[in-house]
Amino acid sequence: MQSKGQLLGHLAAFFTITVWAITFISTKVLLVDFSPVEIMFYRLVFALLALLVFNPPRFSFPVLGKDFLRAEWRYMAAGLCGVTLYFLFQNIALSYTLAANVSVLVSVAPLLVALVSRAMLGEKLKANFLLGFMAAMTGIILIAFNGSFVLKLNPLGDVLSILAALVWAFYSVLIKQISATQSGMFTVTRKVFFYGLLFVLPVLPFFEFRLGLERLAVIPSLLNLLFLGVGASALCFVTWNYAVHVLGPVKTSVYIYLVPLVTIIASLLVLNESISLVSGIGMALILAGMVISERGKA
Repeated sequence: MQSKGQLLGHLAAFFTITVWAITFISTKVLLVDFSPVEIMFYRLVFALLALLVFNPPRFSFPVLGKDFLRAEWRYMAAGLCGVTLYFLFQNIALSYTLAANVSVLVSVAPLLVALVSRAMLGEKLKANFLLGFMAAMTGIILIAFNGSFVLKLNPLGDVLSILAALVWAFYSVLIKQISATQSGMFTVTRKVFFYGLLFVLPVLPFFEFRLGLERLAVIPSLLNLLFLGVGASALCFVTWNYAVHVLGPVKTSVYIYLVPLVTIIASLLVLNESISLVSGIGMALILAGMVISERGKA
């Protein structure tokens, strides 16, 4: 039974990363009529609506106080880290630094997850994980820059990218702590998105944001937003949270290495882009890094 659960956890993580890696296609289409913050807002709204439909809450007027905060603070923190801050940091970073820089720096998330897990959960950091991390990161750098190693540092954007990876690490550990007492992944994810959207609303006036509901009448825009909200957010956060619950935050986070690899394959199939020799070597290093990271011995 345990091996079956582990297999389902790995399949859930792989499915999630595959969907997340191809969201760039929908995002690219939506950026014609929507700003990055508007895409994030509608993505969160559609995700929360979908989760409310699939997992309706039992409505009761909450009694605010110590008991409420004791029961809800992890959900609040997970929503703040994994939804509000992660999406904001990543979107703002893309405005100040190169997309290649963001893709590389955000990919340090598995290492940060391992460090935060060691600090908060007492998990050991194994040598094989560090060796796999170095191999995978080398592959990710090769893919991101594709042999054009022109280093262009943008301090604000680069720092925000690392912060995005750091808050995702805290989110992963918080989800593991929550899932230890709450087995309903739809309930967990619904609460996380509720608080995430709640924390996003106050900052919207500070960004390029307008509601513009008339844009939802455009079928391609609506379908892409539904894919990002219902598929890539509501469903994929449920499957990712399940994987974290079964495998733990460190093993699950290793699948983040696959994002650039799946993106390249999607570009090949959908956009008819070719794979260069450098990218091919990078893909091989990523796969090698994943295998090494998952092994029990270095």
